[in-house]
Amino acid sequence: MSSKRFKKLPEKTTELQSELIEKLIPTIKKNCTTKFDESVDLSFQINNKQKKGEVNIRTVVNLPGGTGKKVKVAVVCEDSKASEAKSAGADLVGSDEFIDKIKSGEMNFEKLICTPSMMIKLSKLGKVLGPKGLMPNPKLGSVTENLKQAVADAKSGQVEIRNDKDGNIGVSIGKKSFNDDQLIKNFNAILETLEKEKSNNTLKGDLIKSAFITSTMGVSYKLKLGKNI
Repeated sequence: MSSKRFKKLPEKTTELQSELIEKLIPTIKKNCTTKFDESVDLSFQINNKQKKGEVNIRTVVNLPGGTGKKVKVAVVCEDSKASEAKSAGADLVGSDEFIDKIKSGEMNFEKLICTPSMMIKLSKLGKVLGPKGLMPNPKLGSVTENLKQAVADAKSGQVEIRNDKDGNIGVSIGKKSFNDDQLIKNFNAILETLEKEKSNNTLKGDLIKSAFITSTMGVSYKLKLGKNI
């Protein structure tokens, strides 16, 4: 049964013509009628079925406007690098004992960063970390000697872009409380990243088949990308 709040939201928005994000953001915010600061979310359907196999996108993007979320960052490193990780702002830092805690199921963090030499030990926990999307990855910048940069990126507004087996990508570009410019800058940063992924994968045709924008408890609107991706 729909709530009174939901019944007041517009209906059949997916039947409307697609619009540019600049026009849709005020509408999305207007639909944020809950008491909490709702997220503004994007969903993409990509053209991942190609003759030469499936396209799998997994990368990170630093959002210039931030995410509006506090991210708890853990670092697995040698004892000699522990002070560097702590001074960079890591919430949890450890080596072998920390790995044992993770193995036993203690994973009270949202992002895990690791030095290359410790990755050998951590890689054995693939079955524990993998399903939760927490396994560090060199391609994503989470296996590195530069802990200061990695922690700073994770804390300041880095998000992962990854498609599921059906070609869907979901990513947040911020909160209702963000100003429009912040949300647009974050949106453009994601589009630029997807454009790079398209050229890297040498796709035929467009990478994105459809795009939608919504808020946490709102309704979806078709999004016009304005770019050839």
